[in-house]
Amino acid sequence: MPASLKILVVDDNPTILKLICRSLEKHGELITATDGADALMKAIEVKPNLIISDYSMPVMNGRALFEKLRGRPETKDIPFVFLASQKEIDEHLRMVVDGVEDYFVKPFFVRDLQRQALRITSRMHQQEMEKRGGAVSGRLSEMGLLDWMTSLEQGRKTCALVLSSGNDKCTLYFTEGQVSHATYGDKVGDEAVFKVLCWTEGDWELDFAKTSSERTTTMSTQGLMMEGLRLLDEANRDAG
Repeated sequence: MPASLKILVVDDNPTILKLICRSLEKHGELITATDGADALMKAIEVKPNLIISDYSMPVMNGRALFEKLRGRPETKDIPFVFLASQKEIDEHLRMVVDGVEDYFVKPFFVRDLQRQALRITSRMHQQEMEKRGGAVSGRLSEMGLLDWMTSLEQGRKTCALVLSSGNDKCTLYFTEGQVSHATYGDKVGDEAVFKVLCWTEGDWELDFAKTSSERTTTMSTQGLMMEGLRLLDEANRDAG
């Protein structure tokens, strides 16, 4: 995945700051700050694509930082991710909707943090590439087909998702978030999707310049995921 995103990470706890940066180091250019005031200055100077900020910090907490940046025309559209306890989210942040990309709920497992960070930055890369009409790529071990199907359906995206594993290749075409056409060797439509739904090794490429007018699938994106998982469970039971 290209390291084109500028991500500002803010936390007064050096251990947490290090863990978040480690989770994000492959997904963008990282800028760090240890308090809200420092983060405010850096956000104005750098204008990051994404800000990940702790809620509880001395002097200026995460929400105050969020509100100050929302009050400036040049920083008002920067997406935010808050790092907070469930109680802080419910009592102080739940009503803050516009501009909040997601939450990291404390305490967290590093693996969960990495996966959530990947989904957020993948979505950000996806938005950037969509604006430019380009392509973005990555590893299936980091973000699988089910993750992409969910993300593209929620975003109502029109694009092509190309999966490759060894010599095998599958292309799925999305129209406003729905898988409209898929090819895998001599298989097309639903059957092609089911064959690759469980792939965990290989690569993916998302291309917003690539579309298709063909319609070979018979189910919605959700229906394809549910039926594919049912068939997979059935095959596993038979094998067991």
